[in-house]
Amino acid sequence: MSEIISLQGFEKAQNILKNNLAIPIPPKFNSLIDERNHRKERLVAALRIFSRCGFDEGVAGHITVRDPEFTDSFWVNPFGIHFSLIKISDLIRVDHQGKIVEGNYPVNAAAFAIHSRIHMAHPKIDAAAHAHSTYGKTWSILGKYLDPLTQDACAFYKHHEVYEEYNGLILDSHEGDNIAKLLNNKKAVILKNHGLLTVGNTVDSAAWWFITMERSCQVQLLAEATVNDSSQLSKINHTAAINAFNIVGTEDAGWFGFQPLYDRLKKEFPDLNV
Repeated sequence: MSEIISLQGFEKAQNILKNNLAIPIPPKFNSLIDERNHRKERLVAALRIFSRCGFDEGVAGHITVRDPEFTDSFWVNPFGIHFSLIKISDLIRVDHQGKIVEGNYPVNAAAFAIHSRIHMAHPKIDAAAHAHSTYGKTWSILGKYLDPLTQDACAFYKHHEVYEEYNGLILDSHEGDNIAKLLNNKKAVILKNHGLLTVGNTVDSAAWWFITMERSCQVQLLAEATVNDSSQLSKINHTAAINAFNIVGTEDAGWFGFQPLYDRLKKEFPDLNV
């Protein structure tokens, strides 16, 4: 958790959530098999939701989730299959050396170079998401941090970084190491001239952070286009931004934000293996 978050504000937010019994929390599991199946289903759901959001672009983009038993490996979408068509049975499991230990499809080299280093460097990060979304790519060209212009954007207040290098496709694990270092308890990195990368303790939160960060990029781009100087924009003050972060920027809030999207998808596709 970022040092800017006040403990008092965080505890207040947690108490609000605890006292509201209607708000669900991430599930617990009786076995590693159940947890693995859950993670894989949520991964496929996130990929299909990314497709609906328009985040798919050719073969680019990847979401990963750590295996709960073999923690030195992760599940990822196979290279070359459209997000909307991926089934649970299509997923592949890759270890940190790049070996495909389960599955029959190739892995995206960039997915391995980035995600393997994140999972290796941050044992508490179980999921990561990256895609070539329109507004994330556009914002990345500017090489700037997002400002706290809206309540939703406050989820990233002092909680994201900018990776300022661009050396072509990220195929070198050294670059993956540099990106992993930048995360350092943050939930997102803006990859300059490339796009957005978000992480979480669950696929749900990592996917939600990506979706809402993409929209925050869109909002700031639109807002800046309406003024002659960005200093004319009304930014949320530091204290208010922290207070908002303590509600909308927590890991549980990220997980919860994804649930309505998942519920809608499951209603239309009860079986994500078809």
